[in-house]
Amino acid sequence: MSEAEPMLHPELADDGPTEGATRHGARLDHAEGTSKPMRSKTGERQAPRTPEPQPRGAVIRGNRPVDQSEAANRFIAATEHEKMHDERLWDLRQKRDREMHGIPEWEELRELASAIKEHTLVNLAQYLEQFEANARANGIHVHWARDAAEHNETVLRILNEHGAKRLIKSKSMLTEECNFRAFMGQHGIEIIETDLGERIQQLDGEAPSHVVVPAVHKLRTDVAQVFADKLGSDPANDDPRYLAGKQRDATRPLILSADAGMTGCNFAVAETGTVVVCTNEGNADLSANTPPLHIVSAGIEKLVPRLDDLAVFVRLLSRSALGSPMTQYTSHFRGPRAGGEMHVVLVDNGRSERLGMEQFWTSLKCIRCGACMNTCPVFRRSGGLSYGATYAGPIGLIIDPTFNAHKYSKLPFSSTLNGSCTNVCPVKINIHEQIAAWRQVMAETHELPLLKKAMMKAAGALLASPKLYRAALPMADSALRHLPRFVVYNRLNTWGRGRDVPHAPKQTFHQWHAANRAPKS
Repeated sequence: MSEAEPMLHPELADDGPTEGATRHGARLDHAEGTSKPMRSKTGERQAPRTPEPQPRGAVIRGNRPVDQSEAANRFIAATEHEKMHDERLWDLRQKRDREMHGIPEWEELRELASAIKEHTLVNLAQYLEQFEANARANGIHVHWARDAAEHNETVLRILNEHGAKRLIKSKSMLTEECNFRAFMGQHGIEIIETDLGERIQQLDGEAPSHVVVPAVHKLRTDVAQVFADKLGSDPANDDPRYLAGKQRDATRPLILSADAGMTGCNFAVAETGTVVVCTNEGNADLSANTPPLHIVSAGIEKLVPRLDDLAVFVRLLSRSALGSPMTQYTSHFRGPRAGGEMHVVLVDNGRSERLGMEQFWTSLKCIRCGACMNTCPVFRRSGGLSYGATYAGPIGLIIDPTFNAHKYSKLPFSSTLNGSCTNVCPVKINIHEQIAAWRQVMAETHELPLLKKAMMKAAGALLASPKLYRAALPMADSALRHLPRFVVYNRLNTWGRGRDVPHAPKQTFHQWHAANRAPKS
């Protein structure tokens, strides 16, 4: 650990041998596996004791607004999980910054990527038709799905036509968005996740908590318990190599006997009809090439016009996500393998509607790198499952309400609006500005709770009148200094539920300015 990058939580430091690949005594940055080694207090080098239970995500109550704050409080109360989660993601953010500073043209790449995405979205219909024509010319079957239900029905029909009963798949946020696994389970189709993090989450009955590292919220002891329950491994052995080996031994036979494979799609190249998938485990290649049938689930926003454009995004994606120069595998699927069959399902599921939203359409530029999550102080401390939605963190705050504005009406308020998410976004989405805009939409559409609405209305009246504001300041300052704590920290003071109100200054800025900067008469 360099002195320039101290750990946020030193008590998590592992004083044992350095793990991971090294060269000339220095650790190599390749992918998530090279993140600095950390060990929680439940590790084997500590006195044996009961591991801290893993906090679960938001409680979903039908269409009622998701209470992210309640779930976040439970995650924060699990101090070992909260600290490890914070440290892991901040490590990825630091690695991203090192990669950024190593490329002089980094900002030019971001500008170019943003411009390519904007051009593609403005001309989306044209590029979708071009992709379809070229993909079909390559021997790929192309299907269109208006929503999640049509996507699931299309894939089920393809599987039934081939008599497929077991499907292996690589990581895909779109299939999570479509509730794909649950739908297939209802129709007798077994789904096996081949990404290690996704497989952990599948075995534990949870959704992914992060778009790139799905099980980042789990401690080693959590994974050890899940594998002990589902795979029969030793619950006391939380060594990562042992756990990965047990999962591989259990899953590889299922992969080899699968009837069909599915991958997501990081980029779809209109010029060539190519599907590009980026992974660090090679699991997309297993899913695409082991069974005779390969199905691709792709959102319509994943289009890029040319192969030359793809190069820009490949340079940005892994550096932004994991702080590594590129993913271990960048696989181009241009057609079915010999003797096989390939299908691509192009899915809308609200994207066309979002494209027509003046304030929010640029969220479709997102390349799912997760950089905004890695830097967000709220996400790092509350865990991705606290959002109760497919997409968590800053990007989720602006995407989720497009699916259900009522259910996710509270999410835009789970942000400090510090702008760090916008600063690290590789395609320059103005994320924090869109979060603020969603807050305004929620207020205008009466989605705010009555208490918050009343408080916002009172605050608006106060802040709109300079005279009233300046007159109120001395009274507020005096109250904060002299009133008993139980009076200040009450049910109406939502700010004080999770933090202390700052101490009142001895004088306001206007009082200071009048005494020190006002013109002398």
